[in-house]
Amino acid sequence: MTDNPSSAPKLALVTGASRGLGAAMAERLGGAGWHVVAVARTQGGLEELDDRIQAAGGQATLAPMDVTDAGAMQHLCRGIHDRWGALPLWVHAAIHAPPLAPAPMADERDFATSLATNVTAFQRLVTYVAPLLRAADGGDAVFFDDDRPAKFAGAYLATKAAQRALVEAWRAEATTPDAPRIHLLTPRPMPTALRGRFHPGEDRTALTPCRAEAERLLGKAGLL
Repeated sequence: MTDNPSSAPKLALVTGASRGLGAAMAERLGGAGWHVVAVARTQGGLEELDDRIQAAGGQATLAPMDVTDAGAMQHLCRGIHDRWGALPLWVHAAIHAPPLAPAPMADERDFATSLATNVTAFQRLVTYVAPLLRAADGGDAVFFDDDRPAKFAGAYLATKAAQRALVEAWRAEATTPDAPRIHLLTPRPMPTALRGRFHPGEDRTALTPCRAEAERLLGKAGLL
């Protein structure tokens, strides 16, 4: 985990921060005075994000890690605890989308990767991050839903449904004074690589830019 020291009082962990909506969220938060801990597998994407955050007057800590690596995520969360003591905000945008396929033809390995990333790693992160959010007098956790059509997206949507169930259960259980505020937001269609896989050849000029959607969603969650 490479580090840029910061005295900023606000701290945001963004998982899946190197591109798409996750990168736009991290960039907008950095420009709004949050110190961003940016997690993604792609070192180059994180460095480009860091450049944009610094250009906007913000600061970031880069964590080139795979969210499915339990040891790495434990180390990351322990590092946040040891340095800052608490985490006011977690934005989770890390996702794996398998290739489109009819439900009877879903590839077993692709489905296993989707389960590992979208369900198992996500559930593990909830257990690691929840104490950090509670230590911040509750904090906020932001997750994203998906209302895309089911046709040919069964493997992806099955794992998103499991993720949604975990989020909704956590939100229903968050009744104590130190419980985090759980946000489950549905983004508008954006010109992301993920959408490009589901809609090849689509006219992307009609889609909402990721930065504009990050602005809208963060405002909807009351974080700007």
